[in-house]
Parts: sequence; C-alpha cells; structure tokens
Amino acid sequence: MDTAHKKNATIFKAFCDEKRLAILDLLRSGEKCACVLIDEMEIGQSSLSYHMKILCESGVVDSRQEGKWTHYRLSESGSKYAAELLVQLTTPYAEQIPDKCLN
Repeated sequence: MDTAHKKNATIFKAFCDEKRLAILDLLRSGEKCACVLIDEMEIGQSSLSYHMKILCESGVVDSRQEGKWTHYRLSESGSKYAAELLVQLTTPYAEQIPDKCLN
C-alpha cells in the first residue's frame, strides 16, 4: 500500500469511533489531562490509552508528559491537514487545486 494512503487512512481511523469523537469534542475546549478524560468519558485507563494512541498516531492530537500523567490537546497542524485531506478527497479532480495532501 502507498505510504501516503496508509498515513491518510490513519487519520480517518481516528474519526471512525464514537468514543474518539467524544474525546475530540472534549479537547476542543483546551488541553486535558488523561485523568480528566477518564472521568469525563467514564472509561478505564487502558481504554483511554487505546483511543489516545490512535488519535496521536493520526496527528490530530498531541500529547505531553507531566509527572505521571499525560496531557492531550488538539494539534493545529494535524487538524488542518485532516480538514484539507477531506476536502481534497471529496472534490472531483476537475475542481481541485493541486495540493500535497495525497502526495
């Protein structure tokens, strides 16, 4: 499989689960500690870790370590890339302006 397609599939995988969409919605108000996400989502640590791994691998979410907790926030560049990719993939070739999303 083409590496660009594989990378782009990772982005859409991040959006295809209702729990991950709920996490993204929570992160829209700013950075959150994993402990806050666990409480808000009413899920266990392992479940949150699984979802956050997918979100971080997609590039849509960034993380940082502070003590024993990880803090998560939306990635401006990753979110922009994902939005541009969706527009490009859903726009007929005749209407597209050349872009680097799929290259």
